[in-house]
Amino acid sequence: MRVWLIIKIIAGLAVTGVVTFTAMLAYHIVVKPLGGVFDRIIPEAGTVLRVTKEEDFAKILDAAEMPDFDPGDRAYQKAHDLIAMGKIKEGREKMMAIVNVFPSSPVAPTARRIVGQMNLDEILSSNFEEGKTAYEVKRGDSYFAIAGRGNTSLDMIMHLNGMMELQNLQPGDELQLMPLDFRILIEPQRKSVSLWDGPKFICEYPILRLNGTSPSAGKTVIASRRATLDGRTVAPTDKNYRTSLKSIQLKSPSLHIFPYNDTDEAPPLGIFLSEADIEELFLLTRTGNEVEIRNPKK
Repeated sequence: MRVWLIIKIIAGLAVTGVVTFTAMLAYHIVVKPLGGVFDRIIPEAGTVLRVTKEEDFAKILDAAEMPDFDPGDRAYQKAHDLIAMGKIKEGREKMMAIVNVFPSSPVAPTARRIVGQMNLDEILSSNFEEGKTAYEVKRGDSYFAIAGRGNTSLDMIMHLNGMMELQNLQPGDELQLMPLDFRILIEPQRKSVSLWDGPKFICEYPILRLNGTSPSAGKTVIASRRATLDGRTVAPTDKNYRTSLKSIQLKSPSLHIFPYNDTDEAPPLGIFLSEADIEELFLLTRTGNEVEIRNPKK
């Protein structure tokens, strides 16, 4: 027992000696040279940075470049992982949180595009049932009358029912209808046209060009929608309607939304989107939809 006690005492003293020596070495490096054996281990002459004053240490901290932390980026990575794992609903909710909570994050525009594409894929899917109704054609019905009563458009009727062109109606025919009550938000300074279902964000389209003065802020409606081909108006019943260029005219101010065409011709005044974007916006809107033009206060 005495031998083990002596061994334990020696071991304890050894540990205490190592800790004491380490502490003194740290003091020699950071605070003040101790000379002697410590100078032989770590020379004083300029090889080691010593901080002798608290303010010197503070200056070093201030000069150090701290990495930027973007909480939106972390949320985006989480959303991306959820989508990759097939958890589409959770991933979309996380992406939408980035749009709402971190709108100034560098990843917010990407999140908006992803959410928009996911929303549109759902809305335009044949499996999407929300708001859709089945309508049985009655004697005397016309496509225009059916679209008007259903708050929809001929374009959406054609899309939902897989038509390349409008077919003759027969009593008893069944048509799928979906009301188009979306709201358009135009933000010239952000170069953005977005679509909303009440307070719910649907999708966003970038403005490629804005000709004329920035429109005044306020609310208006879609006054008309037009399809043209080679300078002439094309009716929805025309066989060339699907390949025509679409445009949307607002009521007040009298502002047009056109497809962008990079030519040498002087473009008219208005807002320009890509042809694919305005084709999609044309499909999802109807005459009478609410439009808000929002310009931030200066």
